[in-house]
Amino acid sequence: MLTASPLFLTEPEIRRGIELLFFGYGQLTRSIDAALNEHGLGRAHQRALYFIARRPNLSIGELLGLLAITKQSLGRVLTELSARGLVESRPGDRDRRQRLLRLTPEGVAIEGRLFDALNARMAQAYSHAGQEAVGGFWGVLEGLVPARDRGKL
Repeated sequence: MLTASPLFLTEPEIRRGIELLFFGYGQLTRSIDAALNEHGLGRAHQRALYFIARRPNLSIGELLGLLAITKQSLGRVLTELSARGLVESRPGDRDRRQRLLRLTPEGVAIEGRLFDALNARMAQAYSHAGQEAVGGFWGVLEGLVPARDRGKL
């Protein structure tokens, strides 16, 4: 494994980091593609399922902010997930126009299976890198997130 230059950081090191991030993320997402295909779902569906699982009663507006996609794209994803019986919505407690999202039991099961595959890949990579590297990795990724958005994490 290459170490970073003490001159902090040269163009080749920056490029290597970008490439590792690109290819690592590609491998991570490909690890769930077969399961997604089996259910007729795509990566956008997985991201929505993931955040709804993490935050039951998430509003559609909050999900839009997390996913940073258009209302039209999210509408298409949520329509499909609802039609398949994976996501349900209910009116907000204070504002009845607000729609709060949660996974159905089948949605929980599918999201759990997808997470298990991602978990196995991440655990393997974390184990390979070592505990100290994990904190550094998180620090780098957090540094990529604009400060105004870090509260969403």
